Amino acid sequence: MKQLIAMTGLGLGALFTAQAHADYSVAIAGPMTGAYASAGEQIKRGAEMAVADINAKGGVLGQKLKLEIGDDACDPKQAVSVANAMVNKKIVFMHGHWCSSSTIPASDIYNEAQIPMATVSTNPQVTERGLKNIFRIMGRDDQQGGIAGGYIASHFAGKKVAVIDDKSAYGKGLADEMAKGMTAKGLKPTLRESITAGEKDYSGLVSKLKAANVEVLAYGGYHTEVALILRQAKQAGMKLTVMGGDTMSNNELVTAAGGNADSVMFTFAPDARANPAAAEVVKQFRNAKVEPDGYVLYAYAAMQLFQQAATQAKSVKYGDLQKALSSGTFNTVVGKLSFDAKGNLKAPGFVVYQWKGNKYEMVK
Repeated sequence: MKQLIAMTGLGLGALFTAQAHADYSVAIAGPMTGAYASAGEQIKRGAEMAVADINAKGGVLGQKLKLEIGDDACDPKQAVSVANAMVNKKIVFMHGHWCSSSTIPASDIYNEAQIPMATVSTNPQVTERGLKNIFRIMGRDDQQGGIAGGYIASHFAGKKVAVIDDKSAYGKGLADEMAKGMTAKGLKPTLRESITAGEKDYSGLVSKLKAANVEVLAYGGYHTEVALILRQAKQAGMKLTVMGGDTMSNNELVTAAGGNADSVMFTFAPDARANPAAAEVVKQFRNAKVEPDGYVLYAYAAMQLFQQAATQAKSVKYGDLQKALSSGTFNTVVGKLSFDAKGNLKAPGFVVYQWKGNKYEMVK
């Protein structure tokens, strides 16, 4: 020990001081690469800005935050590897993952390691498995699916509607809920099909849609496949209106759809950019040439959630954080957040948007 102290030039007091002032590691995880990397980029930008702002104001309980970034590429197996890596890095909080199919297996690992997590994953099973470490900062698919299905039934009565999913946990769950919402309002789907995400040719699906005279596509899945379907439908002489979920908020859709994005509608939470409490942060992002759309402000809010919970608990220990998160109300850029016994957001809201040019606007 004397040799170690001599070699480092540190006394025992300095060593203990260094340990006492170690940073707290917090993390994000999602698709930083792959087909949905633009969503990962939104999450990264939001979290980085939040961590910088929190650190500029003194950090959390007097210590700075260090942000770890995990790339699961929306692959469940990769998500498990990321989760194990984050446990080894001794993170005290996770915001992630993004795809429900990644969040579900990864959350088991964080729960076992007693790491609290915030997520925007919307599949009901994320919070229906009895885990106490998960706090969902957005609504669920059985909520947004009902809104989307009801909207289709009331605004496209008499039209032929196909309900399609991409076989993912998120996509199938959302499509099932949209179908339920439509049927409950008296409009039965003309077709119910599934596709395989990641393919380039959806002409087989387009042919089925055309043969059935489908005019509206209720889609559970991600923006990448919708863009291809719209392009190929147009080539086949079809004009489709698409209703999707929150992942259609990605502005990459505008370019990828080749001028067809204006026919895309989707459900998403009320636009956080219009929240007065977010005004300064929105301005900060725009000054940095970042439009805080999609999931940017949710990632920022997740870090605010951790900071406020730790401050209330006066601790970053799991038991203390979990108790604070379960019982508290937190003021964030996306509004007030509080959670029920399962970790669901107590007051979720979904509205309908439509793409117009390179922006989405609320229609309901």
